[in-house]
Amino acid sequence: MNTQQHILSFKNYLNYRRYSQNTIKTYADALEVFFRFYKDQAPESLNIEDIINFNTSYILKKNLSASYQNQVINAIKLFYRNRFSRTMEVDFIQRPRREKRLPNVLSKNEVKSILEAPTNLKHRAMLSLIYACGLRRSELLNLTLKDILSDRGLLFIRQSKGKKDRVVPISIKLIEMLRDYYIAYKPKTWLFEGQFPNTKYSEKSLENVLKQSITKAKITKKVSLHWLRHSYATHLLESGTDLRYIQELLGHSSSRTTELYTHVSTRNLQQIRSPFDDL
Repeated sequence: MNTQQHILSFKNYLNYRRYSQNTIKTYADALEVFFRFYKDQAPESLNIEDIINFNTSYILKKNLSASYQNQVINAIKLFYRNRFSRTMEVDFIQRPRREKRLPNVLSKNEVKSILEAPTNLKHRAMLSLIYACGLRRSELLNLTLKDILSDRGLLFIRQSKGKKDRVVPISIKLIEMLRDYYIAYKPKTWLFEGQFPNTKYSEKSLENVLKQSITKAKITKKVSLHWLRHSYATHLLESGTDLRYIQELLGHSSSRTTELYTHVSTRNLQQIRSPFDDL
């Protein structure tokens, strides 16, 4: 069996285990790079010393990101356990420390200007729903018509990150916007469909919607869709919502992830008096 056949079998295994398509692509791409580096050697002949050499001579030499380094190591580790029943002792490889970056947050006025920028009702509804319910990009695009529980004021998010379902509150104001959108566009299957019926709206098109809105709103920051989710969480915290509820609303497995928002919330920071003022 050649390298490509091994990778294909590995992808089939990941599909069987219900890994997300993004993870499958990331792992497959990482393995392609690793085996291309050792193109003259069979996968089964490689060992932990070869992985250490690849880490030093390719990843570190090219100054590739810490997250990419971890992805490659995780992919290799799982590949060898699945394909050859071998445990690669990757703990011997020096792993990079995880970068501790704070989430990027917009002010309420900035969010308002972005959401009001689109003249297209569909575009406005998509961006509004991401912020109003704290959605990930994939969560928005995977929504179906039956996920809007308008009679209960809830939005049902199915099989999101970590294969978890969750429900979040959705405002009456947004439900009314979605009703206007439905009358105008009449989607068939997905809540937001692409150019053709019964097809999902594309990730790239959604990115372009945000990009156009940022330009129109005259915001110079390099805003991503995830900033709207971060802003939703931070604004909830600043309005007094308990962190435990925010964790549930965002679908975080660990409270430590949600606690990052305490570092960017201005609610308590603005109450701190600088000693400079007493001089």
